[in-house]
Amino acid sequence: MTEATVAGVMAELAGLQDPKIREVNERHGDDHGVNLGKLRALAKRLKTQHELACGLWGTDDSAARLLALLICRPKAFERDELDAMLREARTPKVHDWLVSYVVKKNPHCEELRLAWSADPDPVVASAGWALTAERVAKKPEGLDLAALLDVIEAEMRDAPDRLQWAMNTCLAQIGIEHADHRARAIDIGERLQVLKDYPTPPNCTSPFAPIWITEMVSRKQGV
Repeated sequence: MTEATVAGVMAELAGLQDPKIREVNERHGDDHGVNLGKLRALAKRLKTQHELACGLWGTDDSAARLLALLICRPKAFERDELDAMLREARTPKVHDWLVSYVVKKNPHCEELRLAWSADPDPVVASAGWALTAERVAKKPEGLDLAALLDVIEAEMRDAPDRLQWAMNTCLAQIGIEHADHRARAIDIGERLQVLKDYPTPPNCTSPFAPIWITEMVSRKQGV
């Protein structure tokens, strides 16, 4: 499919809709019924087509937007385009893929991380904190980890769900990756009790920060 059109791709996506998958997705706030494996296979066939991706994004259809994020050129977007896209991303999966697959690879990533982290919209702020957690783990130079812990300690317990999750991830990454802040990170987690009772499947690590930190550090140390 080298000469794909928006209409043609939308027709193909419509043929991939599965009511059972949609029912499961809707429980998590997502509003499409396309198997993600099949969506990725379609993206692999289409390859990178930035104009098509922009057209698919403009449909406001969640499956089309997920596909768009797989076939776009992440570095081609301007800062304001990405800011608008994040605010238009209605569903959790579209939001997460936009941040993970596009924003992280864009030259405006750091500027957006700072702007979004301070945004009054908690869903937008959660994207900033997700990017901060990524920097804590991979490029911590220049970050004030003690100041991040101050904010997490003051705000995480009462934050809305998505923002709370992103802040908790950042807390865990600080504890996992930075031994000199580990005791404080675990202490904050113990006192705030955020996600302590989160249902965790067998053989999966709890998102409760003290357990998460301890488990991941043990793995790194080969214990």
